[in-house]
This record gives sequence, structure tokens and C-alpha cells, in this order.
Amino acid sequence: MDPEIPFSSRVVASDQVMFRELDGEAVILNLNDDSYYGLDEVGTRLWQLLISSESLEAVCQTMLNEYDVPDDTLRRDIEEFVRQLLSRRMIELRDA
Repeated sequence: MDPEIPFSSRVVASDQVMFRELDGEAVILNLNDDSYYGLDEVGTRLWQLLISSESLEAVCQTMLNEYDVPDDTLRRDIEEFVRQLLSRRMIELRDA
């Protein structure tokens, strides 16, 4: 089982990542390996919060205020999204 993602961590986008938004949807492109990740409207908002917030906990609190979703479901979804981005080397986690 994967180790827990600490919600006290801050997300930093990789230097080799480009983000492009169009009509509420977006694509994250890793220039190192030309892999990409397509995002819908909610995923786009989550990415924006991830790279601009002081911690994953702050991201979670903002999303809880903006969307009607149970806390435990949101935390699981954020953690899974962060794991996928980490595995693709699109982000790094830093101590907040």
C-alpha cells in the first residue's frame, strides 16, 4: 500500500510542466517525456488550487467550500490525483 500523502505538504509544479486551459478544461504536459494529463472543469480547478495554495489541507478546505462533496471522498480524490501527478513527475511535494 502506498504511504499516506501528508496534507500539510505544499505542491510545486515541475519546471518541465506546461499547463494550458481552454474553455474550463485543461491539459498538463510533461516536456521531459511528452506525456500529458487531460483535466475536466473540476480537475482544472483542483490543479489551480494545488499550485497556488500553501498546503493540501488548504486545497481541501477551499474545495469543500466550493463543491458539495463529503470530506472523506474529497480527501481520497485529492490524494489519488496527487499520486498520479507524482508518478508522472509533474509535481513535487514540499514541506509547507
